[in-house]
Amino acid sequence: MRESIEVVIIGSGPAGLTLANLLQRAGVGCVVLERQSRSYVEQRQRAGVLEHHGARVFEEWGLAGSVLAGTSSDSTLEIRLDGRPRFIDVAALADGRAGRIVPQQVLVVRLIKAFLEGGGDLRFEAAEVTPHGLDGATPTVTYRDADGVVHEIECAYVAGCDGFHGVSRAGVPEGALTTYTYDHGVGWLTVLADAPAPRHPLFGIHPAGFAAQFARGPKASRFYLECAPGDSLDEWGDERIWEQLRLRLGDATLATGPITEKLFVEMRCFVADPMRYGRLFLVGDAAHIITPMGGKGMNLAIADANVLAHGLRAALREGDEGPLAAYSETCLKRVWDHQEFSRWMHEMMHEAGNAAPAGPFRRQLARARLERLFASDAAARAFADLMA
Repeated sequence: MRESIEVVIIGSGPAGLTLANLLQRAGVGCVVLERQSRSYVEQRQRAGVLEHHGARVFEEWGLAGSVLAGTSSDSTLEIRLDGRPRFIDVAALADGRAGRIVPQQVLVVRLIKAFLEGGGDLRFEAAEVTPHGLDGATPTVTYRDADGVVHEIECAYVAGCDGFHGVSRAGVPEGALTTYTYDHGVGWLTVLADAPAPRHPLFGIHPAGFAAQFARGPKASRFYLECAPGDSLDEWGDERIWEQLRLRLGDATLATGPITEKLFVEMRCFVADPMRYGRLFLVGDAAHIITPMGGKGMNLAIADANVLAHGLRAALREGDEGPLAAYSETCLKRVWDHQEFSRWMHEMMHEAGNAAPAGPFRRQLARARLERLFASDAAARAFADLMA
């Protein structure tokens, strides 16, 4: 089956769905192809914090009412050093800017609903998605639907929103992109549990290792535990998980609950430059990976989608190719800024507690960095500005 559309979006995570909704608002025709089922996409648990800039994107495009309704704002962070609590009010230090607690699956469900109610074309279980002719004037994307029918869609542009392991970046010829990678040398075990959420986002710094707890709804929490890079899930039974969380978070009475998910997070960074090849634009994790520290991954994807939506509208509706030509440079400025902040925060949170990987000298440096946040208003404001 042959058809045509202005933009084909590959992937229906936060990047692809945000872009689809923005293009719909801009009057630009698009189709979204997703290899997974709708139920899988809507239940996939990942990020949970929408920063101030991300919320502004939805507000500016008139989507806040459908996407952000009922979400809460929590501007206070709790940092426990060896069990001793400290608090940072981000909004108070960042001129009123604060993030919102928006679990990724809630955001995805609402974006799907908004797009479909607006008449959007979202195709789940699209197998063998393959872009062709990306360096030409009219690229095509082929895929096989659930009934085995092969479709070919001709388009003006392709948006690769299908993550680090997706087909979009894999379709770029070798040597066309410069890639940068960095491995933090530690592991993270992330645990989703039906346990009461903390009052504020909580970071635990302890000689046994880093830990954190974040709300995923009023009766669910996402926990993080620093671990060895080569650890396996067999080594982390439920009893050990709760024991280490109580120790590292400094809470002997930490409320427990059924653990519903365990998985390891790759603590590595990746950036592709440029974020474009021909008429293919890479968005979100397809172009860059950042560690969860600082909560920037989903927010970078939304920021990319916003820049691309403006560029595509200018090119397709106004005949102005300038914003599209600047897409990669515009996005990469933010990407590298957040990569630097995430790395800075990672060192401080990990090395201030566990001296083994970096050594006692760096541990003292990290503790001095942490103490500065509570001793210097300027340092606290700089930290809050980047968090917000």
